[in-house]
Amino acid sequence: MATRHQVRQSVVSLLYANEMGSEMEEFSNEFLEEKKIRNDQKSFTLTLYNGVLDNLNLIDEALDAHLGKWKLGEIGAVERAILRLGAYEIKFTNTQSAIVINEAILLANELGSDSSTRFINGVLDAISKVN
Repeated sequence: MATRHQVRQSVVSLLYANEMGSEMEEFSNEFLEEKKIRNDQKSFTLTLYNGVLDNLNLIDEALDAHLGKWKLGEIGAVERAILRLGAYEIKFTNTQSAIVINEAILLANELGSDSSTRFINGVLDAISKVN
């Protein structure tokens, strides 16, 4: 059974693939099966993924308000996916902000660029203080 961290890794991958233009329904089913994310964990993955997409405008507005000199489109696609997932969880779920931010930092360490962890931490921390 997949851990919640593995679920979040998968959500970031799905968000990235979606942004790159993949045919998502077929891709997501194959991808989740390959990662052995099934049953409740698959449901949780798709809830997070669809939640981000369903609230993308609100999430992007919240991110834009805390990016400082950056624009969302200037940030790497992986970092953008991590930020969107984190912002979604902070704004729309009952998961504690500290857990969300910690998970986002772990994801940034694993998937993002060298400088992304502090940036992601700062942006999500700012969003959590407003929420």
